[in-house]
Amino acid sequence: MNKKEQAEKVLKIVKDYKSHSNKELEFAMDFIQEDFNYTKESLIKLTEHLDKLEVTYNAVLKEYNQELKNENR
Repeated sequence: MNKKEQAEKVLKIVKDYKSHSNKELEFAMDFIQEDFNYTKESLIKLTEHLDKLEVTYNAVLKEYNQELKNENR
């Protein structure tokens, strides 16, 4: 079963979780936990990347402004 099919199955289970077996609930919980961990890791990596971009941009901006200052003297 591919990820899309698994996600569809989980959605069906979650919509009516009271009528599903423990095995199906466990499947849904495992899928959700895996997705949660993947999303969390992605956000951490993106945050680190964004921080590095900000530092780089600020360094370039500082140099740019310094050069503009020097040109106007």
